[in-house]
Amino acid sequence: MFNIDEIKELIALLESSSLTVLEVKEDDTKVHLEKPGNITVNNTGVAPVVAPAAAPVAPAAAPAAETGKTINAPIVGVFYAAPSPDAEPYVSVGKRVKKGDVVCIIEAMKCMNEIQAEEDGEITAVLANNSELVEYGQPLFTIK
Repeated sequence: MFNIDEIKELIALLESSSLTVLEVKEDDTKVHLEKPGNITVNNTGVAPVVAPAAAPVAPAAAPAAETGKTINAPIVGVFYAAPSPDAEPYVSVGKRVKKGDVVCIIEAMKCMNEIQAEEDGEITAVLANNSELVEYGQPLFTIK
């Protein structure tokens, strides 16, 4: 079950993003948030019928000089490039990473989620800003 602080945090995430719908499930509880503020908490495990959301905004294309694949945000949350404010970033442009190396942290609902490289390569661009909200699927890094 979600507590009120978690629900408030979800509302803040939705309001500060370009998302129109946010739905989170935990055990048999579902929180469905929809702009301009419709909130549904469902303990039955049955999803309410909802009109389809608007198509998500496509991320801006990477400049032509930046070729390769991207490492995308697997969740909505706050992007952190380093494990603490006074620490060095996990990765920077030119750094070689191996599959499984931690490249950043995304904080969602007060949980710190380590994001790992999905393949070996070299970081060619950092596309997200430290301490800023990122959306699901948003490119965080380019790698070649």
